[in-house]
Amino acid sequence: MSVTESPIQHGFIKIVSIDHQMAKGRKPDRLSEHKSSLLLTGPVGEEPQMTDKDTKATMGTEDTPGDSASRESQDSKPSVFHNIKFFVLCHSLLQLAQLMISGYLKSSISTVEKRFGLSSQTSGLLAAFNEVGNTALIVFVSYFGSRVHRPRLIGCGAILVALAGLLMALPHFISEPYRYDSASPVDMPRDFKASLCQPESLVPAPSNGSSCSGYTEAKHLALVAIMFTAQTLLGVGSVPIQPFGISYIDDFAHSNNSPLYLGILFAVTMMGPGLAYGLGGLMLSLYVDINRMPEGGINLTSKDPRWVGAWWLGFLISAGIVALAATPYFFFPREMPKEKHELLFRRRVFAVVSQGEDSSSEQSPEESPKKRDGLAQIAPDLTVIQFIKVFPGVLLRTLRHPIFLLVVLSQVCLSSMAAGMATFLPKFLERQFSVTASYANMLIGCFSFPSAIVGIIVGGILIKRLHLGPVHCSVLCLLGALSCLLFSLPLFFMGCPTHHIAGINHQPGAQLELELFPGCMEPCSCPTNDFNPVCHTSTRVEFLTPCHAGCARQVVQEAPNKSQVLYTNCSCVVRDGSVSAGSCDSACSHLVLPFMLLVSLSAALACITHTPSFMLILRGVKKEDKTLAVGIQFMLLRVLAWMPSPVIHGSAIDTTCLHWARSCGRRAVCRYYDHDLLRNRFIGLQFFFKTGSLVCFALILAILRQQDKEEATKVVALPDPPQQLFVSGPEKKLEEFRV
Repeated sequence: MSVTESPIQHGFIKIVSIDHQMAKGRKPDRLSEHKSSLLLTGPVGEEPQMTDKDTKATMGTEDTPGDSASRESQDSKPSVFHNIKFFVLCHSLLQLAQLMISGYLKSSISTVEKRFGLSSQTSGLLAAFNEVGNTALIVFVSYFGSRVHRPRLIGCGAILVALAGLLMALPHFISEPYRYDSASPVDMPRDFKASLCQPESLVPAPSNGSSCSGYTEAKHLALVAIMFTAQTLLGVGSVPIQPFGISYIDDFAHSNNSPLYLGILFAVTMMGPGLAYGLGGLMLSLYVDINRMPEGGINLTSKDPRWVGAWWLGFLISAGIVALAATPYFFFPREMPKEKHELLFRRRVFAVVSQGEDSSSEQSPEESPKKRDGLAQIAPDLTVIQFIKVFPGVLLRTLRHPIFLLVVLSQVCLSSMAAGMATFLPKFLERQFSVTASYANMLIGCFSFPSAIVGIIVGGILIKRLHLGPVHCSVLCLLGALSCLLFSLPLFFMGCPTHHIAGINHQPGAQLELELFPGCMEPCSCPTNDFNPVCHTSTRVEFLTPCHAGCARQVVQEAPNKSQVLYTNCSCVVRDGSVSAGSCDSACSHLVLPFMLLVSLSAALACITHTPSFMLILRGVKKEDKTLAVGIQFMLLRVLAWMPSPVIHGSAIDTTCLHWARSCGRRAVCRYYDHDLLRNRFIGLQFFFKTGSLVCFALILAILRQQDKEEATKVVALPDPPQQLFVSGPEKKLEEFRV
């Protein structure tokens, strides 16, 4: 499930249960029909809510899905597993844990790249691969929705998600220990010595990484294949969790409590990605081989560019939480007793709302046959083959609706922006501002996701309080997208310049160390693929290894808190002839906080469009196609945004690389990026998608205003219209769009 998805996306599942009752020869009760509309629209839907009187009469005279189960449990003590509130609690925790495990990879994407030598394009494909299994199966949820034991299927899906998490961590246990210095994995003193400048006769011929055994390369491919398989299983396991859980809650909750329960479910679920980044921040501060540390310890800190955190540990923790959350689902019944009582604090609000809806609560007999026209409604009557044949026609008919198509395109743009940002923002912060992976994840977990939740809530409140119609909803979306675009402009200018790396790049005005000392590395035999960066602090020039700086000695200066490693007698360095271990510190790391504040503010403004854009879809398509339109919308978001966007962003990041590591003759992980190019292309992609969303919302507003003008012209042109036409014309349409 994507992090911006809403529980409304799977609303079409509920209506299936109504038609399943008809297929069994049982008349569908009015309460069930009411709930199906309620699930689609939240607290106030297009269908009017029933009054307390009607609800009591319906529950007292008509059969409901939970009647038989209720009669059977009258003589026995009710079990906690027959309580819908307990199901809501369990499902909130399960969806929270499921989003944690699906979002955790994004928080550790740069660490996985370094550990297994992956390019950003490959890591982006890996991050998006869980959408493959999910997208392939999600369409069939509407077909199987009323034919399965939903709690057990949710539990099975959750167990599959937990197994996928364990499978993601498996490469750590079957691979060799991480070697941050490739000279020798056994003798640490020899590692340091091999990084120094030594005559060619004393060292083996340098390897450029072009030769390695077939077994090594095959093992590397097997490790990567395991992770791709785990991501696919993660997507497959996630398919039944949200839609079946939502439909189950709406089936057995009181009709007036169902929106509240779904709101609680959605609010808790939205915290999952933020917790995933927080967990990533904690785990990446630990060394990757914490379970198999070398005898002499390690000489790395989390600020060292060679540092790799314990990325695998977060998957184990998340998988354990998912497995625990899945356990209760195997004890929930297929049908539980219907919740009979409305929550006390909702009764007064419901009474006020129902006073204005009593007159419109009766459904005309002509509307009943129309409810059978939609694909989601007739799904239980179709075989799988018939369902597959009918689906493309309904899809094309829905896509021909201009408002629906433009809203989906705008959401595709915003989702593409969100997918790229969620996947590669931690890596961008690490490279651009020289911060640790742990700190970058903490910033994202504390700023970005809470601001996105606030934006969604604010959008819903504005619609509710201002009673916005379709035109005003499009205006709100347009203003949100425009504000998001404007606040993104300063991000192009907030970043750090690229370090001067000797022999790789050159900054104008900087001293050319190798040019000042031509041939300073000639006596040395420096391995071309080694990476042990050192920095000459006075000139802020960085070298790949002490050998590339021509250093012949290593000195360890002991300090009370930590020891500092220095390399001396460096033939390629001016003045004191010494360099310090590690990359050069960034001069503008302090800009990371203002940068994250602007990113979070832009995310909040973009998320304001979330609810109004949904309302445009729900009010803009035909009744019989409304339920499936929401499902089609999220299927298109997965196919057009959440799957390709991480790959597009990863490919753009790869084009800014200055120096690639080599492994077995292939290009592996990037060690240095052009910071200015990285910032312009990463933020530029975000800006492009935001602009596309803005254009789509502007077109929606223009179309809606044109439609209003045409309808107003038709009403004026009618001679002596009957009184009811004024009620069913534009005024009724405006009232219909109110939330």
